[in-house]
Amino acid sequence: MREGIYQKIMIATDGSELCKKAVETGIEIARLSGAKIYAVYVVIPATHSARDFGWEKAAMEHFRGEGKKATAFVEEAAKAANVEVESVLLEGHPAEKIVEFAEQNGVEMIVMGTLGKTGLDRFLLGSVAENVVRHSKTPVLVVRGGENLENK
Repeated sequence: MREGIYQKIMIATDGSELCKKAVETGIEIARLSGAKIYAVYVVIPATHSARDFGWEKAAMEHFRGEGKKATAFVEEAAKAANVEVESVLLEGHPAEKIVEFAEQNGVEMIVMGTLGKTGLDRFLLGSVAENVVRHSKTPVLVVRGGENLENK
């Protein structure tokens, strides 16, 4: 890969073990092209009801803490590879916010992981990666993490 092909790469992370391969891949592409990385985590807002006093704020703080841990992992790996990195916590629907951030910040590639679920599992769980691919004008590299469940 020639230097300068990408200037801004987003690594969307959920902090899971399965995301680590996507982080490694994104950092290597950034290293080879001299790009800056945005380590992005999207906090899904807690829903509330009139009966639940105080838990929403505690839940959001917990999720923000998880996001900080997830982006810190990307930061440490990027810095070890001598790649410029900026952590970003967003709030909202993950696929929407990832696509929006990429468009608003001139991101040239989105790198993210997927479980590789198919069939009923994918239908029931949905797929942030699939929604990003469908709606993004920015190229998306989806890196499969873990085993394909159908091969078990």
